[in-house]
Amino acid sequence: MSDPEIIEQTIAFVKETLQGAEGGHDWFHIQRVFKNSLLIAKEEKVDVLVVGLGALLHDIADAKFNGGDESVGPKLAQQFLADLGIDPKTIDHVVKIIENISFKNSLEIQQGQKFDSLELQVVQDADRLDALGAIGIARAFNYGGFKNRELYNPDIAPNLTMTKEEYKKSKAPTLNHFYEKLLLLKDKMNTKTGKKLAERRHQFMLDYLEEFYKEWDPLVATTPFNNVNA
Repeated sequence: MSDPEIIEQTIAFVKETLQGAEGGHDWFHIQRVFKNSLLIAKEEKVDVLVVGLGALLHDIADAKFNGGDESVGPKLAQQFLADLGIDPKTIDHVVKIIENISFKNSLEIQQGQKFDSLELQVVQDADRLDALGAIGIARAFNYGGFKNRELYNPDIAPNLTMTKEEYKKSKAPTLNHFYEKLLLLKDKMNTKTGKKLAERRHQFMLDYLEEFYKEWDPLVATTPFNNVNA
């Protein structure tokens, strides 16, 4: 089977599997990450098939929609790729990308257990880009609505020292997520292209927050968390 045929079958599998998914983690999220991965990959010496498969399968069964079980996605991807007859080395690489791509995993990394590759860095940058800018804002509030969270509560400050478990269990207002994750991503980008693309999206979020606070309370001239991770 040729690489284009493998990608075509993977796209069909992902579309079918993610039917009815929450809007921020649906097929269109995967499609955007896939396209940005290919864009970033143009400037890097990577295995493009691994990048493509990693991007397409990275959220095939997100743990937060599977009772917090982080093993479901990697197992589903591994079985799918094995059924396609993909070579074990490629499967192992793609599975490791899925296991290590998440932001929450960066909050609690055990020494000697972290996997890294240029392919992972490319897909991770593409995934993080989709959490930034206009799309990132839309996704954050869509998920907050899905979980029935407050938009903002001035009495609940962001938790800037969360562990991985605290992050997974957080029920904080959606706006806190900007400070606890989204505004941190620009400085966590891996590739030159990823860093460049993140700059504009990061600034867009800062501009949005400034406008949000002005509309929330027009009597307050400065943002409550003006000096936090901006």
